[in-house]
Amino acid sequence: MGRGKIEIKRIENSNNRQVTYSKRRNGIMKKAKEITVLCDAQVSLVIFASSGKMHEYCSPSTTLVDILDKYHKQSGERLWDAKHENLSIELDRIKKENDSMQIELRHLKGEDITSLHHKELMAIEEALENGLGSVREKQMEYIDMMEKNKKMLEEENKHLNFMLHQQEMNMESSREMENGYHQRVRDFQSQMPFAFRVQPIQPNLQERI
Repeated sequence: MGRGKIEIKRIENSNNRQVTYSKRRNGIMKKAKEITVLCDAQVSLVIFASSGKMHEYCSPSTTLVDILDKYHKQSGERLWDAKHENLSIELDRIKKENDSMQIELRHLKGEDITSLHHKELMAIEEALENGLGSVREKQMEYIDMMEKNKKMLEEENKHLNFMLHQQEMNMESSREMENGYHQRVRDFQSQMPFAFRVQPIQPNLQERI
């Protein structure tokens, strides 16, 4: 008994639709590979799922770009002209803008200014003065910052010197106290033979009576 004919319409169930897509995609890929091998054909296949994921196949003997170029030449379709035209316009605009900036930079350096009018020279002078003012302002900011850092370092250095001086004073005081203690000990030890001299035993005259 043969399979029933499937009505070709969108599958409403998302799970069934995904399963059908996966099976038929694999079948198309298989057919593309088979016709490449059997018939020595150049095949390129690109499939986009409803999720946007892309699957592709291209015969090993060629590339997608080569096939698109062949299609472009044989069909006469303008595949790239519009895009290339927009890119060309954008490149021309960027080139003109770059040339203008190069000319302006030379003028700011004082080069090629002989053909400029008085108003153009005044505009360049004003731009230079504004730039010089900004540079000087930035320099003053750096100088102020360096002065602040210098003062902070000087204060920190004073504090460290004071702490070091205090530590030296404490060490000197400790040494003096220790020296005084040792001197008192030496003095005490030098007086010990006299302080603890044993008196001669006097005879007890009462015992003889």
